[in-house]
Amino acid sequence: MATLVLTAVGGAIGGPVGAAIGGLLGQRVDRAVLAPRGRQGPRLTDLKVQTSSYGTAIPRVFGTMRVAGCVIWSTELIETRHDGRAGKGQPVTTSYSYAASFAVALSARPVAGVGRIWADGKLLRGAAGDWKTQTGFRLHDGSEDQAPDPLIASHEADAPAHRGIAYAVFEELALADFGNRIPSLTFEVIGDAVPPRAGDVMRALGEGAITGAGPDDPVAGYAASGDSVAGAVAALATMTGAWMVPDGAATRIDRATGAPLVLDPDAALREARLPVEAVPATLSLSHYDPARDYQIGVQQARGTGGGWREEAVELPVALDAARARQVADEMIRARERSRRSRTAVLDATAIAIAPGTAVESDGALWRVTRAAVEGWRVTLDLTPLGTGAALPPPPADPGRVVAAPDTRIGATRIEIAELPPLDEAPVTEPRLAIFAAGEAPGWRHAAVTVSRDGGASWTAIGATAAPATLGRLATALPAGSGAIEDRARTIEVVLAHEGMTLASADAAAIDRGSNLALIGDELIQFRDAVPVDATRWRLSGWWRGCRGTTPAAHPGGTRFVLIERAAVLPVPLAGAAAGDSVRIAAAGVGDGAQAAMASVAIDGRSCAPPPPVQLRAMRDADGGLRLAWTRRSRLGWRWRDGEDAPLGEEREGYRIALADRSGATIATWASDAPQLVLTAAEVPAGAVTVAVQQQGTYALSPPATLSL
Repeated sequence: MATLVLTAVGGAIGGPVGAAIGGLLGQRVDRAVLAPRGRQGPRLTDLKVQTSSYGTAIPRVFGTMRVAGCVIWSTELIETRHDGRAGKGQPVTTSYSYAASFAVALSARPVAGVGRIWADGKLLRGAAGDWKTQTGFRLHDGSEDQAPDPLIASHEADAPAHRGIAYAVFEELALADFGNRIPSLTFEVIGDAVPPRAGDVMRALGEGAITGAGPDDPVAGYAASGDSVAGAVAALATMTGAWMVPDGAATRIDRATGAPLVLDPDAALREARLPVEAVPATLSLSHYDPARDYQIGVQQARGTGGGWREEAVELPVALDAARARQVADEMIRARERSRRSRTAVLDATAIAIAPGTAVESDGALWRVTRAAVEGWRVTLDLTPLGTGAALPPPPADPGRVVAAPDTRIGATRIEIAELPPLDEAPVTEPRLAIFAAGEAPGWRHAAVTVSRDGGASWTAIGATAAPATLGRLATALPAGSGAIEDRARTIEVVLAHEGMTLASADAAAIDRGSNLALIGDELIQFRDAVPVDATRWRLSGWWRGCRGTTPAAHPGGTRFVLIERAAVLPVPLAGAAAGDSVRIAAAGVGDGAQAAMASVAIDGRSCAPPPPVQLRAMRDADGGLRLAWTRRSRLGWRWRDGEDAPLGEEREGYRIALADRSGATIATWASDAPQLVLTAAEVPAGAVTVAVQQQGTYALSPPATLSL
């Protein structure tokens, strides 16, 4: 565009000669303004997708770096069938889960360990070494004496040990979280426990072809790969400002740290200076940023001259933001210095000066970029070197980091109870309620097995429901009354972790069943919940003995479970009888080999009516006894109509028993009404205890008792 404009202007002013001059000027402007942005050094690629291609190069990891690796071995998908039944008379449901076993090569040199692991961009293994998904894992560090992996050896006749190659083996990685496929994995590989010196890394890459101590700059992380050693070393040379000097059959690392060679002051010198637009106005340095989970970060440095263009440099090294900004500033300063160049013509005594040598001329420090011998003369092309102190790390910001959440899972905690029905549907067989959570916010679910024969055999029943809110009483709760709201007493509970919360509820929400909790074996409701600290809550506004449970006293340490429908896993127990013991085991990702265990004795309260209340006795003048009581129901706890509660059973019936002081039953009666009249002959002499049970459709209620 500038070529066209200035050609036209030049032609209008100076004719054909002016047009030619204007065209030349326009071409120069176009080259400065419209030229593509420069790139330098090895290409920086975003985190690569994991591959399994034969012949894929395996990087050599120095320091700590995030790499994708290459799948070098795998099995077919492992399918597991799960059969379950929702309850008695329900059809069997079949589900399938899948897992995979495979090995991933990580580094072509020994490593110190592996930190975090990402699967499809989400953390599979946290910084603390905790796994987010069920898997077996082994790391082979790449030592020269490592043995073949036992899993690979069990599948392959001649399994290689892959000595010198660090690789990871996953054994039966559960694939449910990844769409039943092997996810794309990236690993935080710790090649060295302490960041190595850049000079040491460069010499290691040269394998004897590179000499010299080299720069002392620490290498936080570098995955060396590529088609040549020169390309792998170039990134570190760019970071440190070093260069390579021929040294016989080898190459020496140099950075002008020693005394320079002083040129003959009588040497013929010629100096040139490039135009200002030869220096970039800004230099953008792309790098891997550990603060961004090793995603690409960019730091920008601005020049002090009047250049127009921008330059982009890709540096495939792990640098924090401050160090990357420092490197960018040093690079743009070097470009500003390189505007000047000098040519020195010396006699034949300078024939040993090789390119890369640091020399001093007129008190300034220069580096030889070219040496030419013509007859008895040696011509050296020189570029200036910095003589000032290294720049201090400038302020730098890595930008907003959206890292994958690393929430600890923790061990599984379970609570089991036989509860009365929590809805208006009558239960026809004993049923357990399982509540589970973890000791840390990252817990999601656990596999559940049940045993009804004391642990001799176990049956899988699926996974837990949504994480429950579990805790323990921090203060004791005395016995109370289920007839009125307790507004005077407060208690405190400690929840399992800081991710669990409680909330207050108004009267309407309480009436709808909100804030129902299990304390011991008593169901209660609370109105107000106030946080005391991260896990401790103060509760008040109590309704005791909900759904027919007993408002008993509970000491500190008694279990606390918030009853939420989504957090309940119901377990029907077809054929179970009162007194049977049931054991539950729950194993999650954070449990290792030790599953959470709990047991409970069945008493039938899940399918039996609650015990009668207001049991009273009146003696007649002739010595007879009149008994009366008030029945309760499994249904209709909201008491919508204000009248009598629904029966909730097929028919109304009661069992009445008299027992002596020793507890031995003296006599029993049946009644189809909430009362019974005994004659004087039927009432034994002395102290007796009356026990009344309601006859439910499936079980007797617990007894209501009265001592006479």
